[in-house]
Amino acid sequence: MKQHFNTQLRDAIQECHVIHHILTDDGVYPNNEVLPLLAYQGVLKSTRENKADIFEALFEANQWGGSWRNGVYGFHHYHSTAHEVLGVFSGTAKAQFGGEKGIRLTVNSGDVLVIPAGVAHKKLGGSSDFGVVGSYPFGQYYDMCYGKPGERPQTDRNITRVALPTSDPIYGLKGPIIDYWLK
Repeated sequence: MKQHFNTQLRDAIQECHVIHHILTDDGVYPNNEVLPLLAYQGVLKSTRENKADIFEALFEANQWGGSWRNGVYGFHHYHSTAHEVLGVFSGTAKAQFGGEKGIRLTVNSGDVLVIPAGVAHKKLGGSSDFGVVGSYPFGQYYDMCYGKPGERPQTDRNITRVALPTSDPIYGLKGPIIDYWLK
């Protein structure tokens, strides 16, 4: 049964186009000057199966846990104690990364975002059915930071101590995290 399930997961994913951006400290948000934001475009094949279930199973199988389902907050926030992966299971949205002067990306069902610790992110707008599965590398627990006075320098110290994940949340021991973060 487990082998069949792993085959189903493997069959649900495809090679995808990866966008990567280093987002630097803007004075309010620390962002991450070492690890790039990664956007995997179209990683899940079109499927009638529940994409949220597939993302949760892939994340768990690849050592990312603490999964939840919801949307993305409409205000800038970041995590100083964990990296985060978001798998878009339905709808589409425009999101901003890196603070007010940061980049804007459109994300669609089947896309994945890997957000390094420290990188500010928010939803600018989206379809009414927009939903994501969020997860974190095993052993990492997120905090909520907002770019408020007094958060730093403690959050800066936290970010430097966040361990690198041991695997890519989609592809395991291969994939963009290995290529962009672990080489």
